[in-house]
Amino acid sequence: MPPSPTKRRPERKLVGLLGPAFVAAIAYVDPGNVAANLSAGAKYGYTLLWVLVAANVMAVIVQYLSAKLGLVTGKSLPQLLGERLRPAARRLYWAQAELVAAATDLAEVIGGAIALYILFGIPLLPGGVIVGVVSLLILLLQGRNQRRFEAVIMGMLFIITVGFVGGLFVSNLDVGAMFAGFVPRFVDTQSVLLAASMLGATVMPHAIYLHSSLARDRHGHTPEEVEGGRAPRIRHLLRATKVDVVLALVVAGGVNIAMLLLAAASLPGIDGTDTIEGAAAAITEHVGPAVGLLFAIGLLVSGLASTSVGAYAGSEIMAGLLHVRVPLIARRVITILPALLLLGFGIDPTWALVVSQVVLSFGIPFALVPLITLTGSEALMGEFKNGRALRYVALGVVLAIVALNLWLIYSTIVFGG
Repeated sequence: MPPSPTKRRPERKLVGLLGPAFVAAIAYVDPGNVAANLSAGAKYGYTLLWVLVAANVMAVIVQYLSAKLGLVTGKSLPQLLGERLRPAARRLYWAQAELVAAATDLAEVIGGAIALYILFGIPLLPGGVIVGVVSLLILLLQGRNQRRFEAVIMGMLFIITVGFVGGLFVSNLDVGAMFAGFVPRFVDTQSVLLAASMLGATVMPHAIYLHSSLARDRHGHTPEEVEGGRAPRIRHLLRATKVDVVLALVVAGGVNIAMLLLAAASLPGIDGTDTIEGAAAAITEHVGPAVGLLFAIGLLVSGLASTSVGAYAGSEIMAGLLHVRVPLIARRVITILPALLLLGFGIDPTWALVVSQVVLSFGIPFALVPLITLTGSEALMGEFKNGRALRYVALGVVLAIVALNLWLIYSTIVFGG
């Protein structure tokens, strides 16, 4: 079971209100990001840098809206959907959300297994089992204290940042090409596939569902806070949430950009960099063993942290949409099976990681459209409903994501991928 809501205390200092967004931000630096970003940088250099920048701006808007929904209503996005959908529609919606959660877990477990193989030579299948067990222990060790859970996840985020950013200090970056990478463009169909993968790995559906729960559970909620008046506490929490989200996603976005820059500067033209383990070996050989070690440690911690957060999100999705809670151990066993089967059958793990992120990209509109609709509802949000400008920006985010996915389908069919 995920940590229970923290008992609310009157907090005035901003630092005491930070935390939920950093937990959600772990979803933005998972092994799926590593696979997508390394593949993009190694094959296309700095060309797709603009995708990461755009995706991170989208993520700031999306995660703020999710947190705002939880703070104002006292309910999570899955919970609100579960109350509004008819039983058949609710089950179908849950099925697609679970598919997205499975794709998320696939990336995280496989990525952690690859890291164990790089670091210790552990075969991928037992490595996947180890990642699943350790991620479960991370959740169980937190007991039912959300602040402790946040502290552990934030510590892991720091290790991930050091692991993936460290290599930039000894890389020969092409500054001119880097700035050219901010200009939106595609090279071929494969670059569109990678862009969709990068987008799915950055704006992750399960993080959208989860953040509303994190904010609600961390800060608490009472109905009188939004009934009439100026609701000063809600306004204070929303201001703090903006800072929380921006800081967390600046860190996560910086890590993603660092991965692509490292690959663009060090990996083009080197054989074997189409896999994470090959890229890690190339980094070790061409950048240095210390950087290679930091990279592998960052990959391992990202797998452990992100799969723990993913299990938390999956539990919240099921509770909100199906009104049931499955014991965490049982859920962990069920959700880890697809990843273990792929590892057992010898499927290329890096390919599986990239494809899993494309699945996530297709799941984004199913989370975003209800989020925008609900946060724009005056009946639900009262004075805190989205303003006109925010509604248009959020709608633009959805349209951009859908357009990219449609282009991916079209170009794959017409040009053969």
